[in-house]
Amino acid sequence: MSLIRGTSLSGFPVLVEQLGGCPAELLRRRRIPEAAVGDFESFIDYICLLEVLEDAARDTGAPTFGRLLAEVQGIEILGSVGAAARTAPTVGDAMVTFARYLGAYSPAIEVRLTPLDDRPGLTTFEFRILLQRLSPHPQGIELALGVSLRVFRLLLGATWSPLRVHLPHTALTSRSDYTTYFGAPPRFEESFAGFTLRSSDLDRQLTPDPTTHAALVAYLKTVTPPGEAGVATAVAELIRRLLPTGDASLDLIAGHLGLHPRTLQRRLAAGGATFAEVVDAVRRDVAERLLRDTDMSLGHLARELGYAEQGALTRASHRWFGAAPLTHRRALRHPSLRSPQDA
Repeated sequence: MSLIRGTSLSGFPVLVEQLGGCPAELLRRRRIPEAAVGDFESFIDYICLLEVLEDAARDTGAPTFGRLLAEVQGIEILGSVGAAARTAPTVGDAMVTFARYLGAYSPAIEVRLTPLDDRPGLTTFEFRILLQRLSPHPQGIELALGVSLRVFRLLLGATWSPLRVHLPHTALTSRSDYTTYFGAPPRFEESFAGFTLRSSDLDRQLTPDPTTHAALVAYLKTVTPPGEAGVATAVAELIRRLLPTGDASLDLIAGHLGLHPRTLQRRLAAGGATFAEVVDAVRRDVAERLLRDTDMSLGHLARELGYAEQGALTRASHRWFGAAPLTHRRALRHPSLRSPQDA
């Protein structure tokens, strides 16, 4: 079970009531204690959080539910992580604080900043859920990006906006709704959730408090779980990032980790895995998510998985799922279409 602080649902009951729903029933349906809602010292199951957000959007007829909930949340829901970020020297340092210690808020999620090598001066901010094989959860993604937007605006000013917004799902409302909300054009069915922003934004000076920042970081080090569960986790993350480039080779991954390829192979073997098995597992996970959550063409999907041609995707899909990609997409979206042997 992966957990998240109860503050992740701050404002939930009031918003649901405003939209004509029954918050107590929604929470009861997903076995979320009412007393945990809004309480930083309480934890709730992260999957239950995603499910209750989808339930709320559906039951209230509000496709913008995640974005609306983000409007009544902010950096304060993150507790000490948010306080440490606010006392950092620069916006970039604040983001590094989030990246390193977000596990104190929830070990199920992470954020990362990646400079774009092919577009100098630009950086991507990415929000990731670390759990696999989740049901569709666009409301959870939009809540996370909405809160992220509010945090950036707290640090950079109320008029700040990213250059682009990236969403892994199809549009829930009109494109103009997203542009108005985020202040930037959206891109749907993307390979990640996050923003493209100016790298110079990260250099912006904050009002630092070195003593408080150091004390908070020292505390966070004692309560944040390790960022990696082992070398296989690090390898899988690098593969996930490099697959779309077409080069997620053993030599390249080993180089990123500062290891000789043979050393990396030995360390993977010690954990009961081979490099090829890790690559295949990552491809399967990414394929299932993109088939389920997007209408991405098979040619595009093949490229996202690092395949040189679509036929390789088709063969892999039969091996993973026992069906062609489009057949598996239909089964994921309409479980009643699954064959009896899949049940």
